[in-house]
Amino acid sequence: MGLLAQAIRRQESLLLESWLVQLLSRNVRRDGAGEAATRQQAGQLIQALASATESGGDDISHIAWSDVRRLLSELSSSRVRQGFSTTETALFVFSLKEHLFALLRATELPPDVLAQALIDTGMLLDQLGLFTVEQYQNSREQVIARQQQELLELSTPVIQLWTDVLAIPLIGSLDSARTQVVMENLLQKIVETGACVAVIDITGVPTVDTLVAQHLLKTVAAAKLMGAECIISGIRPHIAQTIVHLGVDLEDVVTKATLADAFAVALQRIGAKVSSSQGA
Repeated sequence: MGLLAQAIRRQESLLLESWLVQLLSRNVRRDGAGEAATRQQAGQLIQALASATESGGDDISHIAWSDVRRLLSELSSSRVRQGFSTTETALFVFSLKEHLFALLRATELPPDVLAQALIDTGMLLDQLGLFTVEQYQNSREQVIARQQQELLELSTPVIQLWTDVLAIPLIGSLDSARTQVVMENLLQKIVETGACVAVIDITGVPTVDTLVAQHLLKTVAAAKLMGAECIISGIRPHIAQTIVHLGVDLEDVVTKATLADAFAVALQRIGAKVSSSQGA
């Protein structure tokens, strides 16, 4: 790799400009700051590449390649956020290969030495390209996981209906992950407000199977341990039939057909009532 490092050092500016012409024509960022950022990324990578090949050989896991790995990881993360595809991100690295080949061919080397240098350089760029793709995939998975968590939290809001009365309307299917978020949000809100009654409304839950019923019972039990009673509302006829058919025991849980009915019970539990007044 010493030959590659020497070639880059001798023609660094020329290499950078020829590479940038290709990069800026096909792979510019889409947020309006494309050229400056691409120039900076390309320049830093070439300098880091020259330093790494001087002392680290072709093993990109060597400590000498830490700057190169860091730059490629940062590049991958930023391109995930900007909406670049995997191919576009990988081409940033793979497109450098032909320019390094041209740089080596311009040097006065014996044919056998040149051939080996080209082979070694090609394999090196393949490793760097694959590393970049892996970092891109990891960054994208992290973004997707974070977005899924945010959606779960947004889809399970805990609302304070009254002093000491909370409600959590559930919409869509319930699984273990979402139930965990429901439980955590509800318990946290109970701690914050000191509420003693919580209404879990399942009007928006399309079906209730054994798993969903068990999730609900776990949430009710956890709230009870925190000193709050749970009322389940939204028990429609087919939901009631399903629960009976499944043999799920809800005898210790107050259930109501509508949220309004459950709210009325909740007010009774805290000793409050709502009355209407007629105007003069």
